[in-house]
Formats: sequence, structure tokens, C-alpha cells
Amino acid sequence: MTTSTASPQQETVRAILDHHERLGRTLADHALTIARAVDQLVAPYERRDTLVAFLKEEIVPHAEAEESTLYKAAEDLPEARLLLRAMLREHTVLRERVAALEAARTPSEAVGAAAAVNALFQSHLEKENDLILPALVDAGVKLDALLDGMHAILGKDEGAHGDHHCTCGGHDDPGTPGATAEVADGVLDVRTLVPAQRHQQIFAAFGGLTAGTAFVLVNDHDPKPLYYQFAAEHPGAFTWDYEESGPEVWKVRIGRP
Repeated sequence: MTTSTASPQQETVRAILDHHERLGRTLADHALTIARAVDQLVAPYERRDTLVAFLKEEIVPHAEAEESTLYKAAEDLPEARLLLRAMLREHTVLRERVAALEAARTPSEAVGAAAAVNALFQSHLEKENDLILPALVDAGVKLDALLDGMHAILGKDEGAHGDHHCTCGGHDDPGTPGATAEVADGVLDVRTLVPAQRHQQIFAAFGGLTAGTAFVLVNDHDPKPLYYQFAAEHPGAFTWDYEESGPEVWKVRIGRP
């Protein structure tokens, strides 16, 4: 077992970069599934709606949280002011492009709008990673204190002190080391698993399903981000139906159509 020697500042920067990587990868995956659907002469609107939901529920709140924290802190840095104006303008353009994607009425419009959103966001992330974050660190801004508890920036699965879990968030229970979980009587209860193992087990259970079968996932938090991962990796090839929605237990029937 190794002990991390990274400072809280370094761990926070790493959490931000990891979260940026996940957001960027997921958005790119969704844009690709839309383009592939059109290539295969499949209507892309269900995939488009899934991407719009991801943008509204994760990307836009992420941008808004940055404005009130990272961007606010960078306002006092003379070298960052012009860049910040451009970044804020990009947030406005991002919202406009989300609206254009939602309003797309033809397959080609959906592909073009999804590609435009993806290109804008990937470029935006690069500037944040390569310019904004280094400027804040060099100026001595204490990011760990500034962003404490800011899940929209650090990621719901990542704390400011480097605790990496699964991407669903909401983990009050760290799980039991060494615990295992298997589908029993059509139910997969992952609450005893350490968070890092949960998605692996869920996707393994899904991989074992045949057409027309399903299992009920039992979890201790809403696994909505897991839905986005399914939508990106198995578009049109899974079903997702809530049977119980908290506040202590969530149950979702996941199946193959």
C-alpha cells in the first residue's frame, strides 16, 4: 500500500483535470454515436435527446459553477482578464449550441449541432487546463479551499483530496473492502462494494444478459451518470427503468431489449 505525498492543491488540480477528461470523453462519445446512427440510416433523435440531457444536467451546471469560483478568482489576475472574457463568451455560445442541438429537426442538423457542441467544449477544456488552472496555481490561489465540496467542478465521484470512486456520486458509504456482488434472483445489490468496483460489476452483469432479459440494480444513490455511460457505449441496446428512487435506496431495472 502506498501513501500519496501530493499536497491538497495538487490533488485538487488532479481532480479537476480528471473530471474534465471524463466530461470531454463522454461528450465526444455521444457526438460519435449520433454520427454513426446517421451513417447507418438510423434516426438519431433518441441519441440526440440523451446528449441534450447530459449537456443540461452536467456540462451547463459545470460551466456555471466555474463562473462563480475559478473564473471569479481569476478576475484579479491581469494576465487572465482577456482570456476570461473569451471563456465567458464561450459559455454563452455553449448554451446557444445546446439549444440548437435540441431544436435539430433533421439527421444532418443533429450531427452538425452535436459536432459543434463537442468541438467548442473540447477547445474550452484545453484553455482551462493549460491556461486558467496554471495561472491560478502560480498566483497562489488555494484551489482546495475554493472548491471544497464543489462536485460540479471536482466531479461527483472525486473529492478535493483525491478520493476516486465510481462516476455516480453520492457515496456516503465507502463500501466493504473485499466484498463481492453477483446477480441473485434477478437482483444485483452493489451497496457493499467499494465504489471503484461498482461500475465494473454492473457492466459485467449487463454483458451476461441475453435479449429480453434484465436485472434490478440496487444502489445507495441515484446512478443517473451511469445511464449516460450506457447511452454512450450501448446506444439503443439497453433499457433503463426506475423501480425505486430514494431517498435511501435506488432500484433500476437494466435490460437488453
